[in-house]
Amino acid sequence: MTASTTPARNWAGNLTYTSPRIHRPASVDELSSLVRQTTRIRALGSGHSFNQVADSEHDLVRLDALPKEIEVGGDTVTVSGGTRYADLAAELHRRGLALGNLASLPHISVAGSCATGTHGSGDRQRCLAAAVREIELMGADGETVRLGRGDDAFPGAVVALGALGIVTRLTLETEPTFEVSQRVRLDVPLDEVAENFDAVFGAAYSVSLFTDWRERTGRVWLKRRVDEPGDAWSGGRTANVPQHPVPGWPTEPATEQLDVPGPWCDRLPHFRPELPPSAGAELQSELYLPREAAPEAFAALAEIGHRVAPVLYVGEVRTVRADDLWLSPAHGRDSVTFHFTWHRNPEAVTPVLREVEERLAPLGARPHWGKLTTLRPLEVVGRYERAADFAGLLERFDPTGKFRNPFVDSYFPRS
Repeated sequence: MTASTTPARNWAGNLTYTSPRIHRPASVDELSSLVRQTTRIRALGSGHSFNQVADSEHDLVRLDALPKEIEVGGDTVTVSGGTRYADLAAELHRRGLALGNLASLPHISVAGSCATGTHGSGDRQRCLAAAVREIELMGADGETVRLGRGDDAFPGAVVALGALGIVTRLTLETEPTFEVSQRVRLDVPLDEVAENFDAVFGAAYSVSLFTDWRERTGRVWLKRRVDEPGDAWSGGRTANVPQHPVPGWPTEPATEQLDVPGPWCDRLPHFRPELPPSAGAELQSELYLPREAAPEAFAALAEIGHRVAPVLYVGEVRTVRADDLWLSPAHGRDSVTFHFTWHRNPEAVTPVLREVEERLAPLGARPHWGKLTTLRPLEVVGRYERAADFAGLLERFDPTGKFRNPFVDSYFPRS
């Protein structure tokens, strides 16, 4: 097993982890021994969070050196915790299988994405964690426990912020592979999207709207399954050259467009796995709102678009179907999400982010667990009906607090 004492930074470079040691065990036995011997430890995924959700003042462990495991069985696949979605997707497609949805970045780890409620887009698509059928956790004693659908703790253990133990395996639902074609509509009036929200976001299998909120238009990315009927909505104009989510940026990292059919794994993400995604040096925030709040949210953001745009690379609007996972930001309600990719300038961004959240918080906003927010932790937790049940799981699965950190404690203070 290797261990580094060199301070590590997250992918975007806005956060230096405070842990004095980051371990990389080469086997589950090494991981088990490490967990037993440490006083406090946290799992660190691919480093795509923008806050301290995965950080620790004690030990961190990466799972990417563990033996890779991708085992298909019937309509499921079981993967090791450190597996990236890009690697899993390629192997599933090779076997004629698919996942129902992917996030915009395929570079992220399965366990980390599920733990924070990460999502893609689509009226029929739930967050990535909702595809989990079984989860294996390593507890403070170094032993593993498996929870599956039907277990009382399961809905609280999938989106769990890394606080119940180290996720060593996940079993996910699969379906037969399918093809997707992707095209972009330009110069779509935001008022049209707000007034015809269901038509726009129901026009394809996966739909995203990109805008800076100052211009009164946006760009709608439509990802259509080729085995389903064509789009009923056709606002704006069709792009006849490839686009990047951020206007004017080189398009090579973006997945193929112009209605060229291709495998689900090569179209559902916005970015190609073999190239650096997005801006890199950036900050991100995201709020989940009840779907019916979309028109009001559009109006609120239009009023402050002149404040938002100067410190924003791009904003994205997506939809997520409701699920039953206790800490999923889409728990119990079909959701619309407002994502912001900001310049990496905290001094300039923070007051604008605060203003955005002041406008959207009264609509029932729940922040993404892995992104930046100015909302008070206890205010956020108050919007989760099963928060008290999750706090009970913390005491049940981790009574000594081995897997907690200041981030978790701020939302779920110890009793």
